[in-house]
Amino acid sequence: MSFLSFFKRYKNFGIFFSILCLIIIALIYNILNVKKPLPIYQPAMVSEALVDSTIQHQMKYHTIADFSLINQNGETVTQETYKDKIYVADFFFTTCQTICPIMTDHMYQIQKEIISDDDVMLLSHSVTPKIDSVAQLKKYATEKGVIDRKWNLVTGDKKHIYELARKSYLAVKTDGNGDEYDMIHTENFMLIDKKRQIRGFYDGTLPEDIERLLNDIETLKDES
Repeated sequence: MSFLSFFKRYKNFGIFFSILCLIIIALIYNILNVKKPLPIYQPAMVSEALVDSTIQHQMKYHTIADFSLINQNGETVTQETYKDKIYVADFFFTTCQTICPIMTDHMYQIQKEIISDDDVMLLSHSVTPKIDSVAQLKKYATEKGVIDRKWNLVTGDKKHIYELARKSYLAVKTDGNGDEYDMIHTENFMLIDKKRQIRGFYDGTLPEDIERLLNDIETLKDES
């Protein structure tokens, strides 16, 4: 039997088999392409420079501690404000002229993306609470387009903010000069889930990281 005759005889079978293979390949790809769950960050997974020495080796059960701070409207903001919410947190100060304006602009972009999503909020902590009074935060919020129901800019007791930064959010460095509770904020944005766990760190100055953060928010919502 010639090859041409063989091909003609089994042409329909060949077409069917080829289509079947393509379907199987597509199914396998879709199964393998399922979104992976986001990691749950523990202090031991983060640079020691950003973590209080008392918890640097903790490998499980880390969550954001209870807090009580004051926002741009003079209102008390606590963990209850963010109960059952996914939120993005960062640390900043209103007089910063280096990375803060970029970070704030990116937070504003995130705010636009989540404006109609009741599950997601934003939280920015001042690392210079004595300078960033309620009036100063309100002025800054107005200038930057902050929408109160979505985004809290908070000030409060410096020790409390310091401990939140280094024991909860794992996000700031000490200034190295020995002054109590002084801190240097980083460009980090932290993604917090509804169980108060850290699920992602992002460079708040990089557009590509903001895009990744927005995608990760959707991944977290799929978990809920």
